Amino acid sequence: MEIRGKSVCNGIAIGKLAVFQRADNTVKRYAVEDTEVEIRRFEEARERAKSQLSELYDRALKEAGQGEAAIFEVHRMLLDDQGFTEAVCTGIRDQGVNAEFAVSMAGEQVSQMFSTMPDAYMRDRAADVRDVCSRLTAVLSGREEKGFDGEEPVILLAEDLAPSETVRLDKSRILSLVIRQGSSNSHTAILARSMNIPALVRTDFPGDADGRMGIVDGREGKLILDPSPEEIERYRALRDQEDRKTRQMQEMKGQESITLDGRRIRLYANIGSVSDVESALANDAEGIGLFRSEFLYLESADYPTEEEQFQAYRKVAEAMAGKKVIIRTLDIGADKQADYFQLDKEANPAMGYRAIRICLDRPEVFTTQLRAIYRASCYGNIAVMFPMIISVSEVRQIKEIARQVREELTEEGIPYREIELGIMIETPAAVMMSEELGREVDFFSVGTNDLTQYTLAIDRQNPKLDAFYDPHHPAVLKMLETVADNGHKTGCWVGICGELGADTTLTETFLRMGFDEISVNPSKILEVRKAIRSVDLRG
Repeated sequence: MEIRGKSVCNGIAIGKLAVFQRADNTVKRYAVEDTEVEIRRFEEARERAKSQLSELYDRALKEAGQGEAAIFEVHRMLLDDQGFTEAVCTGIRDQGVNAEFAVSMAGEQVSQMFSTMPDAYMRDRAADVRDVCSRLTAVLSGREEKGFDGEEPVILLAEDLAPSETVRLDKSRILSLVIRQGSSNSHTAILARSMNIPALVRTDFPGDADGRMGIVDGREGKLILDPSPEEIERYRALRDQEDRKTRQMQEMKGQESITLDGRRIRLYANIGSVSDVESALANDAEGIGLFRSEFLYLESADYPTEEEQFQAYRKVAEAMAGKKVIIRTLDIGADKQADYFQLDKEANPAMGYRAIRICLDRPEVFTTQLRAIYRASCYGNIAVMFPMIISVSEVRQIKEIARQVREELTEEGIPYREIELGIMIETPAAVMMSEELGREVDFFSVGTNDLTQYTLAIDRQNPKLDAFYDPHHPAVLKMLETVADNGHKTGCWVGICGELGADTTLTETFLRMGFDEISVNPSKILEVRKAIRSVDLRG
C-alpha cells in the first residue's frame, strides 16, 4: 500500500512504524472557591514551564544550533505576554474556574486569532500558542508526554510535532519522520533537514499503522505500508547505493571547485546563524555566500544592539579565517515577522513592506546594522549585500548611508575596512535594470527562490501552487543569463545563493552562463563540487 506525501528531505528509511503518543490533553472545568489560590497555581506553573523551556533551549542549542533553539525563547515570551496572562487571570476570577480551564480558554482565543491571519508565518504561531498552553496544563495536572516506546529505531508517525516535542525526541532512534499535517517550512521539516533523515509532511497514514513495517521514500515522496520482501530488498539496495554515494562525496573534501578545462568556481555556503559555520566548515565550504542576518532579529525579543550584531558577525568572520563572508542585510517581512517591528498586516506581504524597503524607511535600524558589519570587517573578509532591490535610486541611497556610517566610525576612531557592496537580484525589475545596477555595485547574488516566485506570479508559501512553481521555467533561466551577462559587462562578479544553486542538473548551465560563484546549503557543497569538476566548458 502506497501513500503519497510531500517530501521535505530525501533519502530512504526502512523499519517499523511507531505513532507518536501524546498524553491525554483533555482539560476539565470545575468551580473553585478561592480564585486567588488558583491564580497562584497558574503563576507557579508558569514559572515551572519557563524553567522547562530554558532546559529545552540549552538542549536544542547543543543539538541543532541557535536557529532551532530560538523557538523556545519565543515560547518563553508567550508565557510572559501580558495579554495572555491577564486573560488567564481574568478567566479564573470572573468565571471562578480552575487554572487549567482558564489557560485552555485563553490559549484557544489567541491561537484562533493567529490561525486566521493571512500571513503563513503568523499562522504558524498558532501552533506555538497551543504548545505553550499544553505545557502549562501538563504542569498544572502533572501529566507527562508518552512519546514512543521501545529501543528499536523507528519511522515516527505523528499528526504534527510541536518544537518542544521534536527537541525531546531521542534522535538516535528515529529513522524517518512522517507527519500527517505540517508544511515544508514547519519546525518538523527544519528538524528533519538538520538531522538529514528522510521526511514527509501532508501524509494521510491510517490510524492502525503503529507497529507495522514501512518504507519511506523521500525521493518520490511516498510511504509504503507492509512492503513485500521483494520491495524491502529492492529499497535496501537503493539505500545502500545512496550510502555509498554519500561516502564517495567525502572524497571531494579538499578538492578544488574547478572544471575539467580549468575554470575555478567559488563554492560557498548559506547559513542562518553563527552555529551554522561549523556545518559549513565540516562540508569544506570555501566561504559564506549568504549569512541571513534577519535570524538575529527573529531570535530576539527586541532590536539586536550594534554590539550584539558585531559580536555575531565577528565570530563568523574569525571562524572562516580569511574566507569571504557575505552578510545579507535585514530581510524581515513577508513570511519572516518579528512582533517588535510592529508591521501592519498586508494582503500580499511577499510584495509588501519588507527587506530593504524597511531599512530605507527606518534608517536608524539600517545604520545600526551597517555599523556592526563595518566594525566586524577588521576581523575577516566581509562583504555585504542588500535584498529586494528594484532601482538604481535605492542603491544610491544605500551607498550614501554606508558612506555616512564610515565617516562616523572614522570620527569616532573605530577601525574598519573597505568592503565589497553587492545586491541581491530577486525581482524582474532588478533583472531588467541589471546593466545600470551593475555600474553601482561590486557584485550580484541571485536569490532564485524569490526571483522564481515573482517571475511566475506564484506565492511559494501556498501549497496549492506547488505544481506550478517551476524554477526550471525558461523565463527564469533567461533572466539568470541576462543577469550574468550584464554583471560581467559592467565589471561585477555574479553568484547564485538561492536553492536552485544546489540543483546539479543545472550546474553546467550556470557555468556556461558565466556565474562565478554558487552558494548552497552546507550539506549540498560536496555534491555541487563533484558536478563542477565533471563539467568541460570547451565543448
